[in-house]
Amino acid sequence: MNISEYLDLQKLNEIMKEWSKATGMATIAMDDEGKYISGEVGFTDFCMKYTRGSQEGCRRCVKCDAECTGVYFCHAGLMDFSIDIVVSGKKVGKIIGGQILPAEPDEDKFRKIATEIGVNPDDYIAALRKIPIRDEESIRASARLLGEMVNLMANMSHKEYVDSKVQEALNKNLDKTINLVKEINNKSRELDKIESKQRILALNASIEAARAGEAGKGFAVVAQEVGKLAGTSGEINASIKGTLKEIESAVAELEHTRKM
Repeated sequence: MNISEYLDLQKLNEIMKEWSKATGMATIAMDDEGKYISGEVGFTDFCMKYTRGSQEGCRRCVKCDAECTGVYFCHAGLMDFSIDIVVSGKKVGKIIGGQILPAEPDEDKFRKIATEIGVNPDDYIAALRKIPIRDEESIRASARLLGEMVNLMANMSHKEYVDSKVQEALNKNLDKTINLVKEINNKSRELDKIESKQRILALNASIEAARAGEAGKGFAVVAQEVGKLAGTSGEINASIKGTLKEIESAVAELEHTRKM
């Protein structure tokens, strides 16, 4: 099941936007297939236009995306993060982002990186100066907080989704069970009528056999067997009724629970 089937993506976007405003950090979420499930929030020209916009810079970024987890320093010297979204012990996606400086940058170092990836150094430095600066401890704490919030939200949403499906199945099968119990009760009443007719038939047959004397002995045996059959049918029917009462009691309890 894909995370987008049960997670409120609008709410996820709202949380990520507010978090980005508070921290100055960029973020985006994706599912376990690598497809984005949220909008891009807080991404900078330094990263998107210049670093990833160059062939070599994009190659280095893709390598970081694939290999780095947790909170880490990217190849360009910024702090980024990649945090898994785990639901019921299974990875269902991740949130990535960061694009923030932990200290005042060494511009000479960044000019060198610009040259390596084929970007105009002056444009690169101008974009670099627009990146927020936060201390490393705050960056790591903020990334962990976002990870915990999204994971909590995902697990709660998944539980609600599963519970709703269980309730849906319960309602469907409970209604079906109620109808089946009604049907069995109707059949049981028909068996009552058949049993009564069998007993009357056995009694009449016994009377006629007695009247016939010696010639009715064979008929008397048949009458006796019909009487036994009626008795057996009655016992089986009584057992069915007992079972039905237990089923009806269980169904009534489930019905009461459903209405709570």
